[in-house]
Amino acid sequence: MKKINSTVNPIISNTVRLKKAGERKKQGLIIIDGIREIALALKSGITVTTLFYCPSLSDADPKRVFSVPGENIIEVTEAVFNKISYKENPDGFLALALRPDLNLDDIKLDDQPLIIILEKVEKPGNLGAILRSAYAVGAAAVIINDNQTDIYNPNVIRASEGYVFSEPVVSFSLQDTLTWLKKNKIKSFAAATSARQNYTTIDWRLGSAIVLGSEAKGLSEAWLKSADELIKIPMVSGLDSLNVSVATAVIAFEALRQRGL
Repeated sequence: MKKINSTVNPIISNTVRLKKAGERKKQGLIIIDGIREIALALKSGITVTTLFYCPSLSDADPKRVFSVPGENIIEVTEAVFNKISYKENPDGFLALALRPDLNLDDIKLDDQPLIIILEKVEKPGNLGAILRSAYAVGAAAVIINDNQTDIYNPNVIRASEGYVFSEPVVSFSLQDTLTWLKKNKIKSFAAATSARQNYTTIDWRLGSAIVLGSEAKGLSEAWLKSADELIKIPMVSGLDSLNVSVATAVIAFEALRQRGL
């Protein structure tokens, strides 16, 4: 096990640079901050290249907790760890890992899959919360169109509590998504304030895709015209929209209820 005591060590300096999305993309790496999140990543088959461990923040033995080769584990001081960590109260474990590269063909479907599609998702916290809901309802995948944030932003990983690794997430164009839905006979239901049909009237037991847009602008005209049906969540007068992660959960858990799970 290596040890680093200096905050200006080249390895530490490079890890700090990886806090920028462009640098993560350039190096093909992601940052996973937290013992729970790292455990879920490893369980999902993510390859950890470097595991940082701070003994003053955790008494867990990294060699026993994680199946990571000893030569890939680096022990650091608390000052060093605080420099590379994202969390306000870090637990002493942070990993660098190879960025997953999934495509639509990697999505495994059962006979009646449930898919969540997001257009122009912007806030990492919202995306992370949606990924937790997607995993909770057993969604086959989350597809993102016109992505506005890094899927593996450390804040997405944190907000999803690591379930970003357990839930297949892919970023593709609207047209590719529509072609894939048609090929797999999955019907799309787009949330829109102009819709007349309540989400509870849909038969979610069939192959279905829940489609939602950004809070600021909703879905694009292209999606509103392309969706098989438009749906809405009924609300009292004066309120016409919900936080996108809340709206996703409301609709997705209705689908789960109908499926009897």
